Amino acid sequence: MTETSVAPVGRERLRAFIEHPRVQGAIIALILLNAALLGMETWPAAMAAAGGLILGVDQLILGVFVVEIALRLYVHRQAFWRDPWSVFDFSVVAIALLPATGPLAVLRALRVLRVLRLLTMVPSMRRVVGALLAAIPGLGSIAMVLMIIFYVFAVIATKLFAAAHPEWFGDIGRSLYTLFQVMTLESWSMGIARPVMENYPYAWAFFVPFILVATFTMLNLFIAIIVSAMQSYNEKEQAETVAAVEQAKEHIEADLHSEVRALRNEIHELKTLLTQATPSRTMTPNPHG
Repeated sequence: MTETSVAPVGRERLRAFIEHPRVQGAIIALILLNAALLGMETWPAAMAAAGGLILGVDQLILGVFVVEIALRLYVHRQAFWRDPWSVFDFSVVAIALLPATGPLAVLRALRVLRVLRLLTMVPSMRRVVGALLAAIPGLGSIAMVLMIIFYVFAVIATKLFAAAHPEWFGDIGRSLYTLFQVMTLESWSMGIARPVMENYPYAWAFFVPFILVATFTMLNLFIAIIVSAMQSYNEKEQAETVAAVEQAKEHIEADLHSEVRALRNEIHELKTLLTQATPSRTMTPNPHG
């Protein structure tokens, strides 16, 4: 066996190993354990009691992640970089390998990004993220409409309420921030609307339409687009799965038909050989007859 034939066999074995459900489950367990350890590093009492152990296990888990990424690079080669999820995994692990001292000390906090690898390991989470990414174009359009609505209401609010409440509506920036708070329904009535209504009794005619448009209508549009994107994404995945199954079925049927034809030809040849090899029977007289 040549070296070129040995390498693909070795890669296929490694592929089967790293894609085995037990190996994938072990990686998920390590990700969850790593997340717990990163949380414990923020707990002074835990670090005082077992800080060395926590940091040691954290580095050990990071080593396992590095080995896993290296194996995937060896197995998939160029295909690894064409998969966005693989590139995401590589980036998360690479960030954890950067030195966390000096000017780059802030990168130490980014180690928690390793928890995001759950998004690539759990298929259901991956579908949700894929649907959210597919919804970005629609969400962008809704966001632009919402920005226009915010700008219009912010200009109106600044002109109406700036004199009495400059801390909330003194300029366009403050008005935008105040309207964002109103949109979230956080203390909008007692904290903003009612104090404004003490000076402007008809201010409710401004706040109520804004809430109806910005909160109930626009946010429901956001939700509708996300739900529609998730449904489309699931339908696309199902269609791809059905197409893959049909293609595999066609290949299997074609292979079976070719094997059946080959078997029939072999049987026919065997019959022909048996017919030619069998001597013709002659009737011999019975001496005792």
